[in-house]
Amino acid sequence: MARQNSQMAAVYGKENVYDFSLGNPNVPAPDCVKQAILDILNEEDPVMVHGYMPNAGYVDVRTAVAESLNRRFGMDYGPENILMTVGAASGLNDILKAILDPGDQVLTFAPFFVEYSSYVKNYDGELVAVSPDTATFQPNLRELEERISEKTKAVIVNNPNNPTGVVYPEETIRQMADVLEKKSREIGHPIMLISDEPYRELVYDGVQVPYIPKFYKDTVVVYSYSKSLSLPGERIGYLAISKDVADWEELMGAVTIAHRVLGSVNAPSLMQRVIMRCVDATSDISVYDRNRTLLYESLKEYGFQCMKPEGAFYLFVKSPAEDENEFCQVCKNHRILVVPGSSFFCPGYVRISYCVSHEQIERALPAFKAVAEEYHLI
Repeated sequence: MARQNSQMAAVYGKENVYDFSLGNPNVPAPDCVKQAILDILNEEDPVMVHGYMPNAGYVDVRTAVAESLNRRFGMDYGPENILMTVGAASGLNDILKAILDPGDQVLTFAPFFVEYSSYVKNYDGELVAVSPDTATFQPNLRELEERISEKTKAVIVNNPNNPTGVVYPEETIRQMADVLEKKSREIGHPIMLISDEPYRELVYDGVQVPYIPKFYKDTVVVYSYSKSLSLPGERIGYLAISKDVADWEELMGAVTIAHRVLGSVNAPSLMQRVIMRCVDATSDISVYDRNRTLLYESLKEYGFQCMKPEGAFYLFVKSPAEDENEFCQVCKNHRILVVPGSSFFCPGYVRISYCVSHEQIERALPAFKAVAEEYHLI
């Protein structure tokens, strides 16, 4: 889609192509990030800053992350519970490498980030998709319970969700925990809940995102600063494994070794130092909220069907055509680029990423209106 954007921009001009395909933050990193980089380079030992450290990351950085989580969520993490990772993708691969044997199954809820399937296959596992509840896009817990088997090693949950923008509330998490505890007893081994949380700080209207380890002990949290600090290209995140997780010390050792043997060796050293100084900072998400409101209200006015997202920076829109790829092509004819829902194992929908300039949304609205008119929605 990036290639399509470039090709269309060459023909129509960049300002006349409306690319809503990529989840690339358009809000600058907070000022503390730039200041932290300058201070680190001026004040800290350059050999240390740019050198190796323990594979799990600098101890003082892991301590800062642990203390932040303890303050915010009432946890009892220490540096020994934190692994600094090369973004959330690295963290997901670390935990899957550590726990999966060939033939093991990992369940997740459709729609979901497409790379989950690739990550699980990396270790000869099988990703099993739980069907979407397209009325609410909340997890289908009845089907989750039915699909768990002796081969089930883990469940991945993404909250807030990409691509829907839905937030799973506390009651849903409690019910999910009940299912997993019950099924763990039945199959004779713990089911790991992997909580993928790169959008945790991107929520609106006072919505709260439950901290899942408070509700289910065998939870590993995967986090990335790509969205909260607008640092996707810097590749920095962490894994958090609490002392309540079964065999947590052995698991922590396993993910640390996995981090090394998968080629990461350690998370980027300079960015680790930055995180220590900016651990509680976030970018200005009011920009996304403004975009969300304009895009959602306009598309609803034009007759499109979608739910107002509570988090992340995506709008998941029902295709007015049975085949959403046809709808994507019609959008492309009007120079709008969106992602088909089949990419997230949920055909019949498209994802619109609104982490773009407000001006792009304003310029694109006549094109969205023309698409709606072509489908006789207005």
